[in-house]
Amino acid sequence: MKILLINGHPDKESYNYALASSYKKGALASGAEFREINIGELTFNPNLEFGYRKRTELEPDLLNAQESIQWAEHIVWVYPVWWGSVPAIMKGFLDRVLLPGFAFKKREGSVWWDKFITGKTSRIICTMDQPSWYYRWINGRPSHIAMKKLTMNFIGIKKVRITAIGPLRLSKNGFRLKWLKKVEKLGLLNT
Repeated sequence: MKILLINGHPDKESYNYALASSYKKGALASGAEFREINIGELTFNPNLEFGYRKRTELEPDLLNAQESIQWAEHIVWVYPVWWGSVPAIMKGFLDRVLLPGFAFKKREGSVWWDKFITGKTSRIICTMDQPSWYYRWINGRPSHIAMKKLTMNFIGIKKVRITAIGPLRLSKNGFRLKWLKKVEKLGLLNT
């Protein structure tokens, strides 16, 4: 399996980097082909300055990201949920990479669109400072909906699984180690 892991946390010393490393360890042990993008290490302007009205040339790091997305059979997203959403740098990455003509195309004179990133699966691994049940039932899981339905499904990735880890802020070392092992197993199983 060809796996692309995209880490949306800007801090190399974060628990999200440890989770990404655990997934990678499992995926490599399974014999999967593996690529990784750490968004915070890329050089690009995260602002889609003109929207879709005027094309902004893609930086080399974003062109490489598009190539890796096309290459992958399974795309894994690792990021923290901040203010019910993804980190700003990750949102900028999504805006700049998943462009019309690459990820989708609006149909002329229609509200419908064609999806160009098809035949792939995805896993979202996100951390949060609230219990996952609270995020789901009380807050309505806005980032899950945005990433799964309004982004992955929108561009053609139908099968998207979500692993929500929380509450992280007050967690003990045992909790964090347990999740690192669970995420390594996800990598080993290529899910």
